[in-house]
Amino acid sequence: MNNRAEVREFLTSRRAKITPQQAGLPDVGSRRVPGLRRGEVAALAGVSVEYYSKLERGALGGVSASVLDALARALHLDDAERAHLFHLAHAADGTSAGMRPRRRPSKRWTPRPSLQWVLDRFTAPAIVRNGRMDLLASNHLGRAMHASLYEATGGATPNFARFTFLDLDAARDFYPDWERAADVCVAILRTEAGRDPHDSDLHDLVGELATRSKDFRRRWSAHDVRSHGAGSKQFHHRDVGGLELAYESVDMISDPGLTLTLYAAEPGSPTAHALDLLASWTATTGTDARHRT
Repeated sequence: MNNRAEVREFLTSRRAKITPQQAGLPDVGSRRVPGLRRGEVAALAGVSVEYYSKLERGALGGVSASVLDALARALHLDDAERAHLFHLAHAADGTSAGMRPRRRPSKRWTPRPSLQWVLDRFTAPAIVRNGRMDLLASNHLGRAMHASLYEATGGATPNFARFTFLDLDAARDFYPDWERAADVCVAILRTEAGRDPHDSDLHDLVGELATRSKDFRRRWSAHDVRSHGAGSKQFHHRDVGGLELAYESVDMISDPGLTLTLYAAEPGSPTAHALDLLASWTATTGTDARHRT
């Protein structure tokens, strides 16, 4: 991806989101575009207007950490946005590959038997994905929970982004709040693009989705990023109905670039009962939900 363009669009999009009132500045004169002026951001960051304008044109190579921190404060960046800014800067000066303590798993990555044993010991849904949103491994309940996703792939590696934007009927049924799920999906991809700007498979995926989905194009152009460590999600499973699940995601030290996500229902809740029912069906049939009719 074009790093200078990524930097320019990210900084201008963040600047447009901050009002003078939020920044503690007087709102003087008419504004041609929303948000802060370049001069206001420069003053808040303690740099000259000329220097900030250079940065916003995409010239982040060699910028010090203190200046990046000042920009993050001036633009009110959250933790995920600040990390994204630093990743863009590292890519600009060519240090991203050396500073990233991770490696991309090969296209043919499969879970080690020991990892699959661990996943299968969990009584709640458990999945492993990469930053491109490929679903690479799961336990029986995780596979049953994502039955519609597996079925949509026709035997290929399931991908949450393709499912969300290219299998709309199934995705809108699976995600009751599809708009939020779509926002999160794109933000994760945008974050990964900042962490690993040379991932050709990610470039291909983004190009495919941008070509085929206007919903994706609109969200991608917003340059929103986010961390995805913990929270709650709502799903609708065609067999057991609504599921409201808490989730915890952790980076896998043994497989850099991969994320393990564990889901859990509140004890005694309707979702807990629904998961028990789904687990019972999966155990009774002796197969995954994707193979049931």
